[in-house]
Amino acid sequence: MRHPLVMGNWKLNGSKQMTGELIEGLRKALSSVDGCCVAIAPPAIYLDQAKYAISGSHIVLGAQNVDVNLSGAFTGEISAEMLKDIGAKYIIIGHSERRNYHKESDEFIAKKFAVLKAASLVPVLCIGETEAENEAGQTEEVCARQIDAVLETQGVEAFYGIVIAYEPVWAIGTGKSATPAQAQAVHKFIRQHIAKKDAAVAEQVIIQYGGSVNDKNAAELFTQPDIDGALVGGASLKADAFAVIVKAAAEAKKA
Repeated sequence: MRHPLVMGNWKLNGSKQMTGELIEGLRKALSSVDGCCVAIAPPAIYLDQAKYAISGSHIVLGAQNVDVNLSGAFTGEISAEMLKDIGAKYIIIGHSERRNYHKESDEFIAKKFAVLKAASLVPVLCIGETEAENEAGQTEEVCARQIDAVLETQGVEAFYGIVIAYEPVWAIGTGKSATPAQAQAVHKFIRQHIAKKDAAVAEQVIIQYGGSVNDKNAAELFTQPDIDGALVGGASLKADAFAVIVKAAAEAKKA
């Protein structure tokens, strides 16, 4: 059985004070929660502080990005080995903001995926369509293309132990969210697309939903059979709201 994962993507938010206070709040709110994996991805500059703040809890450290290079003259970049050294486990790649603002291609993201796998880290591969692509009926085509960039270069076996986050771009930070039925349809398609290569691999892949997930809509989303948790943006910056989402995922697993 797949174990749900709820991961907070803090994006470009935070301070030393906020990092300490938010993690303290999460530790208290989640101390008795069982049945859901929890991870946070602070900005890189706060990873070390977060590592010590979550020590002794069941919260796992994640990161928002990685470079394809392991060392050398690449100013401002962070390698997979550095992330592993600091104690990060789940690494977000392919987020629509990176694809859009930094012009990261499917092929470049596939290289990041390979680097993370080689370092025994867990890629959180973000995929999803824009509003225009959604309206044009291209959701499945876009998701398949983004997945195939990895499948065709690294094989389906590379999907063992990884996470896919389906994030419709039109829902990220907009307050809009796919309905549970809409999200489930895409998640089911993603799993079936991988299953064409290997059904066993497809069955164990954790597929999160992301895109304006909050404490109000999480529970209904998690009732869907192919939604295995969430990649949470804004709501992950509030301990109480994030805790509600985690608890909803844990409860859905018990049902």
